[in-house]
Amino acid sequence: MSSRGTAFAALGAAFVLLTLPAYGAGPASATGPDDGAPPGAEVLGRPAVGEPFTLTIAYSDTPKLDEFEVTVDEVRCGEPLDPKVLAHAADSATGPTPAPTPEEGKQYCVLSMEVLNVGKSEADWSADGATTLNVGDTAYSPTESDTELARHYARYWSDQGKSEPSAGINPGSKGPTHGVFQIPAADKPTTVWVASAHLMETINGVQPGYLVQLNPSN
Repeated sequence: MSSRGTAFAALGAAFVLLTLPAYGAGPASATGPDDGAPPGAEVLGRPAVGEPFTLTIAYSDTPKLDEFEVTVDEVRCGEPLDPKVLAHAADSATGPTPAPTPEEGKQYCVLSMEVLNVGKSEADWSADGATTLNVGDTAYSPTESDTELARHYARYWSDQGKSEPSAGINPGSKGPTHGVFQIPAADKPTTVWVASAHLMETINGVQPGYLVQLNPSN
């Protein structure tokens, strides 16, 4: 090969070496600030655990606005469900027997929130249908059985004299609400999505919401 040909070959090899990395730039597991939010949803804020935020819920058939101040207290994963809640449920006709277990390879995570009515009239709100528990950009919704377990939490706290937001609370009243989720046993949740609505998606499209940032210890 001539010296001129050798030079062109060297330049071509250098070009390949310089341009190939661009196709795979960045790690495959790279995350973004909105990971966990539904595609197309407006992120109203990214509060931390223990930091309150306000849900403003509008309706298409009435000028009424409902407003709630919501605080995510904690998310506990990989632990047995609250034995007091399960014992209370077992005493009722709808109680699960034996104690529920997660799907194979999964763990239960219990989301605990406090909901305060800061609106002008009695209103209700439930985590069911309005929240997901997220691991990076993978969102987990409650299954039907998870939703029933969350109702057991609601019944237990109602019988302890706590207001139940899903049943309706008056302005200035507050109460606990819970969500039960199942995620892979080896994973740790990173965020909670809380829609500023009763459902994450309505006839008007994907609803805005808050992407709550979980502590590393959660």
